[in-house]
Amino acid sequence: MGMGGSTVVVGWPLGVALVALVLLAVAASLVGRLGTGRATAVAAARAAVQLAAVATVILAVVRSWWATALFVLVMVGVATWTSARRMTGGRSGWNAGLAILGGSLPVVAVVLVSGAVPLTGIAVVPIAGIVIGGAMSATSVAGRRALDQLETRRGEYEAALSLGFLPRDAALLVVRGSATDALVPALDQTRTVGLVTLPGAFVGVLLGSGDPVRAGAAQVLVLIGLLAAETIAVLTAVELVARGRIRRDEPVPRPTLRERLRAGGRTR
Repeated sequence: MGMGGSTVVVGWPLGVALVALVLLAVAASLVGRLGTGRATAVAAARAAVQLAAVATVILAVVRSWWATALFVLVMVGVATWTSARRMTGGRSGWNAGLAILGGSLPVVAVVLVSGAVPLTGIAVVPIAGIVIGGAMSATSVAGRRALDQLETRRGEYEAALSLGFLPRDAALLVVRGSATDALVPALDQTRTVGLVTLPGAFVGVLLGSGDPVRAGAAQVLVLIGLLAAETIAVLTAVELVARGRIRRDEPVPRPTLRERLRAGGRTR
C-alpha cells in the first residue's frame, strides 16, 4: 500500500516492475555481450532479500545504542570486505577499511556533533550507511585504478626510481591521476543535483514530510558529506597503494617444460 498515493505501491505491481526491470538489464547485457547478466540477476535478488531483512531488523536495532553501534560496525565490515575483493582479492586489500573509516568517521562525527542530525538510532543508521557506502565505492574505484596504473605504467615508475625518487613518491607520480577520476561521479552528482537527478534523500524527505525546505537541506547535507568522505577515502586509498599497503600479489611464475625436465620432474 502507498502513503497518500505518492510513494511506491507495495504489492503485485511492484513485483511485476522489479522483474521487468531485471529482465531489461539482463537483456541489455546479453545483447551487448557484456557478460554481466547473471551478476545482475544475482545482485537484484540479493538486494531484495537483504533490504527485506534489514527493514525487519532495523526497527529493533535503532531502539538501542549498542545495537546501533554494532549495526554500523557490520556496515563497515561488509564495506571493507567488498572493497578488498574489488581491489586485490588478497590480504592487503583489507587495508581498504582504513580508507573507508578515514573517509566516513570524520563526516559522521561532524554531522552528529554539529546537531544537524539528531543523535538517535533512526537518524544515525541511514546517515552512516550512506556515507560508508560512498566511501566504499570511492575506495574501490581509486584503489583499482591506482593498481592498474602501477601495472600499465611500470616503466615510468621504474624511471622515477632510477632518478632517485623514493618508492612512495615514484608511485604517486604514476597513480595520483586515478584519485581525480574516482571523484568524478561524486562531483558530477553534486553539481547537477536538482537539475539532472533528484536523489533518494531529497525524494524520501519530501514524500515523508511534504516540506521542500527540509528535503533540500537533507540532500545538501548528504551530498556534501559524501563529497568530503569520498575525497578523504580516495586520498587514503591512493596513499596506501603508493606505500605498498594495498597491492596485487604477483603470480608465481610456472616453470617451463625444459626447466621441469632439467629438474627431473615428469610432465603431465
